Amino acid sequence: MTKTIDSGEAAPSPAVALRGLRKDFGAITAVDGIDLDVPPGEFFSMLGPSGSGKTTVLRLIAGFEQPTAGTIELDGREVGKLAPFDRDVNTVFQDYALFPHMSVRQNVEYGLRVKGVPRAERGSRAADALKTVRLDDFGDRKPAQLSGGQRQRVALARALVNRPKVLLLDEPLGALDLKLRLAMQTELKQIQRDVGITFIFVTHDQDEALTMSDRIAVFNDGRIEQVGTPVEVYEKPASPFVAGFVGTSNLLRGRGAESVLGRDGTYSIRPEKIRIDADLSHAAPDGEVAATGTVTNVVYAGATVRYEVTLDAGGQLTVVRQNSEPVDFPDSRVRLTWRQEHNVRVPEADSPTKGLP
Repeated sequence: MTKTIDSGEAAPSPAVALRGLRKDFGAITAVDGIDLDVPPGEFFSMLGPSGSGKTTVLRLIAGFEQPTAGTIELDGREVGKLAPFDRDVNTVFQDYALFPHMSVRQNVEYGLRVKGVPRAERGSRAADALKTVRLDDFGDRKPAQLSGGQRQRVALARALVNRPKVLLLDEPLGALDLKLRLAMQTELKQIQRDVGITFIFVTHDQDEALTMSDRIAVFNDGRIEQVGTPVEVYEKPASPFVAGFVGTSNLLRGRGAESVLGRDGTYSIRPEKIRIDADLSHAAPDGEVAATGTVTNVVYAGATVRYEVTLDAGGQLTVVRQNSEPVDFPDSRVRLTWRQEHNVRVPEADSPTKGLP
């Protein structure tokens, strides 16, 4: 389906369009009036802490929950009242949900068999799906004979074999160890590029969302605080919540902002943008900001070292530097400097965020 834009040309309908979407569980509002468009072929992530509403939105799109209010469109078709099997979507879950008594090939073919697809076509499509996830030589194995990453790829093949227009992924990498999870992030993004269908990916892992996504929606308290590319969400957070949740951020506000920056408001400065120096004698160069303070904590994190600095002007900043020339400043006086353009003004008015420090 298509829609007409102002130039008169036909543009594809969003793969997923949500309007005024709301879901109540008794007195609890899990999803609070969400509007969202996801274009075809996008790797779109829904990011947020537990209880923020992201998984409920995924379940509403899949049809596992019915909305209290609002509409859900898939490729221009309203599906809010349709059963899950009548929607052109498939879901990949964290726990894989593979049949242990079936071979890998039989697991992948299962959905096609339920739909009555002929045996020859089932075999051909299953073989193509396994080739897509790079498991074409594993069809005769049982799930117990596979690694965690391989089982996850079987679950992905089982979803892809149905050729859905939208693939929903509910924290599918959450059960994997760190090294395997990092490898699967690269694999999953490449698979999405190869098959070209829309992926909607739910995660609470900020690094995962930044690494894999074309765009990200940041959820909080059942609402979306910001939608943007990874660069936009990280470099230009739309609220204090986004600044604090996506990566690590410093917020300068009130007396600290006035003393250090010379202006009121709330500003985000990312820790890796700040330089730390034990020499307090130099003035800040043109275009830079300087602040003095005392190091109160040093955290060694392998590739990086994190310094927590209490400012003389009030407030605290975290500084992250590469572990190429490690320097300890415990209980030491330091000078922090950063460029003016790294002060990002964070809007606070009309933000739904609650309970911020």
